[in-house]
Amino acid sequence: MAITIPDISLNDGTTIPQLGFGVFQIEPKDTVAAVTTALEVGYRHIDTAEMYGNEAEVGEAVRVSGLDRGSVYVTSKLNNAFHRPDDARRAFDSTLAALKTDYIDLFLIHWPLPTLYDGDYVSTWKVLEEFQRDGRARSIGVSNFQVSHLQRLADEASVVPAVNQIEAHPYFGNDEVRAYGREHNILTEAWSPIAQGKVLDDPTVVDIAGQLDRTPAQVVLRWHVQRGDIIFPKSTTPKRIEENTRIFDFELDDAAMERITALNKGEAGRQGPNPDTFAYVPR
Repeated sequence: MAITIPDISLNDGTTIPQLGFGVFQIEPKDTVAAVTTALEVGYRHIDTAEMYGNEAEVGEAVRVSGLDRGSVYVTSKLNNAFHRPDDARRAFDSTLAALKTDYIDLFLIHWPLPTLYDGDYVSTWKVLEEFQRDGRARSIGVSNFQVSHLQRLADEASVVPAVNQIEAHPYFGNDEVRAYGREHNILTEAWSPIAQGKVLDDPTVVDIAGQLDRTPAQVVLRWHVQRGDIIFPKSTTPKRIEENTRIFDFELDDAAMERITALNKGEAGRQGPNPDTFAYVPR
């Protein structure tokens, strides 16, 4: 049975599929097969990044799928090495060339890097505004931005990010950033939605999954969906790729939602780097 993935409206008038397929840490040699499988089972939203090293393979999978380019939502992100405006322009051209497309649905600043580039991510953001104005980026957004970073964009730039892609999962709710997004009409995309698998053995999640005859991953992904998050679980296993789509034919009741939300460990639950201090630049 074909799945129907809901679209969510962004603040710029476009829409985005709520469930996508992530390719972080998928080797380039495995990317075409994984994305092909995802498209075959019904995904229509692929999330990549220049720093993942697999943009070209994502583009190839979309092209050989037989699907119309307009029916596949593609996101990529700016490499941390290219925040200066002219570098960002060249990097964006390279992304389009790697994907072999003349536009991208959503382009993000991958990290704010507040300790680098004199702390200036605003001029970088203004370059993304150029890409949106000329139509080569249908939507623009940010990734890993904290409240202070978002507020600075609000004060100094003219376009509100459509999304903020942040670490969020039951062990790290990232509630302050999500609340700012809700207040300012910035949708939250949750990366690492199952905490790199760590929440799947949690007794609470396992118990709820058993009651519903669902997998722990399906339960956690459903929790995200009901919170309004956009998610893109990653897998190279065809069975799991398909399994992760089957989250729209059941619901968690309020009690189950609250039990999962209560697993939040605050900052101690963070799996990835802290955006306030993260300063990685590929060499």
